Amino acid sequence: MAAGPGATSDTGPAAGAGQEAGEPVKPFTPEKAKEIIMSLEQPAVFCNMVFDWPAQHWTAEHLSEVLPGKRIRFRMGLKSTDTAPQFETACSYTEATLEEFLTWNCGQPRISGPFRDYDHSKFWAYADYKYFVNLFEDKTDIFQDVMWSDFGFPGRNGRESTLWIGSLGAHTPCHLDSYGCNLVFQVQGRKRWHLFPPEDTPFLYPTRIPYEESSVFSKVNVVNPDLKRFPQFRKARRHMVALSPGQVLFVPRHWWHYVESIDPVTVSVNSWIELEEDHQARVEEAITRTLVCALKTAEDPHNTRAWLNPTEVEETSHEVNCRYLNGAVSAFFNHYRTSKVIEMQALRTNGEELNVHNHMEVGQTGRQNLTLETVKQEAASPFGPDLVPVIQSPEEAPSERGGIFESDGKDFLGKDGEHFGKLHNTKRQRRMSRSENAIVEQVASHGTTAPSQTLISTDDLLDCLVNPQETDVLTSFPPTT
Repeated sequence: MAAGPGATSDTGPAAGAGQEAGEPVKPFTPEKAKEIIMSLEQPAVFCNMVFDWPAQHWTAEHLSEVLPGKRIRFRMGLKSTDTAPQFETACSYTEATLEEFLTWNCGQPRISGPFRDYDHSKFWAYADYKYFVNLFEDKTDIFQDVMWSDFGFPGRNGRESTLWIGSLGAHTPCHLDSYGCNLVFQVQGRKRWHLFPPEDTPFLYPTRIPYEESSVFSKVNVVNPDLKRFPQFRKARRHMVALSPGQVLFVPRHWWHYVESIDPVTVSVNSWIELEEDHQARVEEAITRTLVCALKTAEDPHNTRAWLNPTEVEETSHEVNCRYLNGAVSAFFNHYRTSKVIEMQALRTNGEELNVHNHMEVGQTGRQNLTLETVKQEAASPFGPDLVPVIQSPEEAPSERGGIFESDGKDFLGKDGEHFGKLHNTKRQRRMSRSENAIVEQVASHGTTAPSQTLISTDDLLDCLVNPQETDVLTSFPPTT
């Protein structure tokens, strides 16, 4: 299997101790890979890191043999170019085996079984968000085929992963994940990723309807936007990449993403990596869940399907949500107290080390600073042939290019991993000022162009109350002890 853009020769760097000459060597040690993941604030593609993973052979055909007769749920969507997002609440669902999916995907005109009502020329199918622990419950040995330990996370494998299998056109609406960062291993076919930085959140018109814990959706169909209704989207900075088999995409925290299958069959595996910020995010999500469920069930207690994402299976009663909220707050306070103790211990240790360094000779201090500066420079620019940044795409809007992108994605990563364009730094100060200005501009634009509105819907109210920036402000004050 080709390693894709940025590939090095099979011999790689000089073989280290315990390695035979000519044996492939991964470009990053687990420690270095984790350092990159925990510090990088821009999406990037890792190359040549999974060539020895057994999971690289997990094509849909192979998995159909591993899971004979296993019926899994497929989301069925229309191959349309509508300007409105195709949310999961608007899709239909069917249960089928992978063998039945592959037969249907061949485009045979007359077919029986679960897909008989879905014309292959008009529909796509997506078996998405399939947790390994549920899918391979009686084949737990297969968990070891995915080795996230190579990225610096010992013990993490398929047990902490999800599987995604789709046909051409299958996609997820544009959204951001509230928790963690994301590692995505592409196994079969290619997927095109449209990514937008966190500071562009106001330009994506965030909404919590449909509601799903940990997912904030965009009202914009980013591949065919309605710029009259969402004019601020023009300012969003799209980063785009076609992820190929053998590559692993790193998606930093709170980056928006729309993902579409651009080959007849795609298979990918992902794992969400927990972050320190998740403790606060869980409080924000608990507040959001309580408000959304209280208002929407009061509006129509018998029709949750209209606003609750099909993947959201937890109970939505107010009593349960209040317990969840209090549990999240309690966990956050406990973590805050623990982290303060650790921080104080670290300060004492650093203070003792500082006293020792103050007695160093001037020449030694000079060399120390020089070495430190070199380390900083290396850390600031980790990119190379085996780590390729996902860059900002041309400013031309999709609607001005004929709707859905027609490129095959080969131009997104150049030969030998060469990349073009300017890298963006995501600074919190800059993010806040851009966000505040954008909100003001949104209000102004709606006030002058939108028709007069006499009724405010529950969804309108929720868009204001649980906007990601509002919940962030609500939970950003340090707790008192």
